[in-house]
Amino acid sequence: MCTDHNWINDAVRKIEADYQRSADTHLIKLDLPSVDGVDIYLKDESTHPTGSLKHRLARSLFLYAICNGWVGPNTPIIESSSGSTAVSEAYFARLLGLPFIAVMPKCTARKKIEQIEFYGGQAHLVDRSDQIYAESKRLADELNGHYMDQFTYAERATDWRGNNNIANAIFSQMELEDHPVPTWIVMSPGTGGTSATIGRFIRYQKHDTKLCVVDPDNSVFFDYFQSRNADLTGDCGSKIEGIGRPRVEPSFIPGVIDEMRKIPDAASVATAHWLEKILGRKVGASTGTNLYGVLQLASEMKQKGETGSIVTLLCDSGERYLDTYYNPEWVKENIGDLQPYLAKLEGFEATGHIA
Repeated sequence: MCTDHNWINDAVRKIEADYQRSADTHLIKLDLPSVDGVDIYLKDESTHPTGSLKHRLARSLFLYAICNGWVGPNTPIIESSSGSTAVSEAYFARLLGLPFIAVMPKCTARKKIEQIEFYGGQAHLVDRSDQIYAESKRLADELNGHYMDQFTYAERATDWRGNNNIANAIFSQMELEDHPVPTWIVMSPGTGGTSATIGRFIRYQKHDTKLCVVDPDNSVFFDYFQSRNADLTGDCGSKIEGIGRPRVEPSFIPGVIDEMRKIPDAASVATAHWLEKILGRKVGASTGTNLYGVLQLASEMKQKGETGSIVTLLCDSGERYLDTYYNPEWVKENIGDLQPYLAKLEGFEATGHIA
């Protein structure tokens, strides 16, 4: 336990000063005439200093651990991650002068490993995604370090009532839009912490917005939402980096979710490719998962004659995935044929319907 108030005060100041140097992320409105009256927005989390939504989480986790006395001036930080959280935590560890080790599956995108190393962290690779938990705990015990454990603490490290969290930012940025209170917010779960923050904020602020959570293949969250069986496990990890888990994570809170949908991996990757035509830049496959769910909802709203707005997240840049989601050979071997979903997306552009 750290009781050095001078160090704690200085560490919190450094993290808060870093936040003050950053503007909030942009809210991008997509131009999709086929669903006129249903406005679609992407909150672009790729513009954070470490390039993803997980920058917010890493900041919150560090502040939570420091203020709980778990982290001191010489504490090694260990985290289990599929990549993006580790990149962001390596950034904050360097800011505080702390050693950092990320425990990740060997299949993690090489670009993410390079970014962790750029910030002075180390990548400790394991064979399977279900091995990251035990190995992180072992390293923390061995090194007398702190296991940050995003999968447990993500939902409680962020103040969901407000205080500049992502939900608060979304509603503030929507205030001058045609439909300022979104009909839907769509989010995909990695830890479940962001969906918990958004869902709780919606309820606390008494908004009529509904939260739809979209889950990729090889993830147990969708089945858990339906069954509430917390013992569910999967045989393999998600192929959509950053989202989907082979076990039910403590930070995933089903009670704040209005609806869940399962999105095939081929649909996620195809939608990421399709979005590149609209934005003029690449996005990660988890953004494709989010947006495919958005397009389904927009199509259904149009069929019912409803108007409104839908907001989702652009989680990270596609430049991290040039060797995977933007490599035709890798996609063919690991995801399959994208053409059926690309055809569906072209149909959506023309008609506003997606089968």
